[in-house]
Amino acid sequence: MERSSEGRPPGAAAGPAPGDGEAGASGAGRGTLGLPAAVSLVVGNIVGTGVFLLPAALAAYGTVSILAMALVSVGAIALAMVFGRLGARVPADGGPYAYAKDAFGEFPGFWNAWSFWLTAWIGNAAIAVVWVNYADYFLGWDSPTAQTLLALAALWIPAMVNLSGVRNIGTFAVVTTVLKFIPLVFVAVAGLFFVRAANFGSFNATGGGWLAALSTAGALALFIYSGVESVTIVAERIRNPARNVGRASVYGVLICTAMYLLSTIAIFGIIPQRALTHSRAPFADAINTMFGGGVGGGVMAACAVVSGIGAINGWTMLVAEMPMAAARDGLFPRAFARESRRGSPWFGVVVGTALTSLVVVYNYFGTTRGFEKILLIGTFTTVVPYFFSAAAQLFWLVTGARRVSGARLGRDLAVAVTALLFGFWMLYGAGQEAAFIGFLMMLVGIPVYIWTKAKRGEYGARETAPAPPSGRPG
Repeated sequence: MERSSEGRPPGAAAGPAPGDGEAGASGAGRGTLGLPAAVSLVVGNIVGTGVFLLPAALAAYGTVSILAMALVSVGAIALAMVFGRLGARVPADGGPYAYAKDAFGEFPGFWNAWSFWLTAWIGNAAIAVVWVNYADYFLGWDSPTAQTLLALAALWIPAMVNLSGVRNIGTFAVVTTVLKFIPLVFVAVAGLFFVRAANFGSFNATGGGWLAALSTAGALALFIYSGVESVTIVAERIRNPARNVGRASVYGVLICTAMYLLSTIAIFGIIPQRALTHSRAPFADAINTMFGGGVGGGVMAACAVVSGIGAINGWTMLVAEMPMAAARDGLFPRAFARESRRGSPWFGVVVGTALTSLVVVYNYFGTTRGFEKILLIGTFTTVVPYFFSAAAQLFWLVTGARRVSGARLGRDLAVAVTALLFGFWMLYGAGQEAAFIGFLMMLVGIPVYIWTKAKRGEYGARETAPAPPSGRPG
């Protein structure tokens, strides 16, 4: 594909360079979501229900998982900084899709959109499964049928909120973020006073090599950072996206990093390792341990329920927004670009929620260890767009016509390389089974790409037959 001198497809608009700020903003003021709502969207999508169950999943690997979380946090901050730079340069909907397309061309852009779309609806299923565990703290519905129906309700109620319009999504994100954040901070801070060193257990509880345990624990921990790219997907709905996309990404990740590390250390130190590995509601169990039972555990379970609904609401938005951006560019079926009168991409919302519903049914009726499998597959499909986004930033720094220089160039290169290496590590940590299934699911996207291009009458380069000699019929 022919490319311009700045590495863009012909005709693509040149976005502002990093640091251009408001002067280079595209469509400043057009969006309906301000910086508080954008930060809330990032925090709300990152802090879903995963953090409420993750300490139990990580406990099986030992306290090496705390080191894994710290390393993953560094990688997530590097990614947020990369997204901030890319968002300033390309302040358009689509996030990782738009960045890969801008740097590498049409098909890599499509593949990133496809991978992220897989992540969004697969990840929503994992959130719904954890949500059911905490809802069952009150309901006690143990049958797979009842739990499936409960999970489906948790998926389709946020879908209705999304169908009602973008402004309602922003309000819902702010409200649910506030409601869930205060009690999580309470556990992260107050819980540190109840930590007992004997509860932490062994450094490596797997019986194998500690590096393998570190990598797998890191891959599981990455899932709770899914959402760092949230505002990049809906950049055109953010006020002054060239400025606020980067700020919201970095602020959101820093807030979540502090809370994640403190709360994980607190939970590990409050509940003995053996008991923690079997806990279905570790935060509620920690509150009960701290205060001897009573209503505390119920309050924390209620917060997890609110958190889950908020996260599903935000991810349902992203399930529709990414393919809509690709459909507008002719790389996804046109149906995904359809919007309702309220501005909701209704087709993407309905299709994404339906696919998530199938994964939920599979979790309860089709497999064992469903939650962990869904988590690792979701991690694999998450990392692919992250890796390409870091590569796009590195590509621009090395080949861009408007180069940065001096200390700023060194810093941006270091951040991009850190994010790139982080992507390699997380792909390895997802494991062979998740990588195999995830890659097969990505390959399914290629026939979709071919079909979409054919529907548009775009069949790629063709050979041109030589012209017949002068004076002779062709």
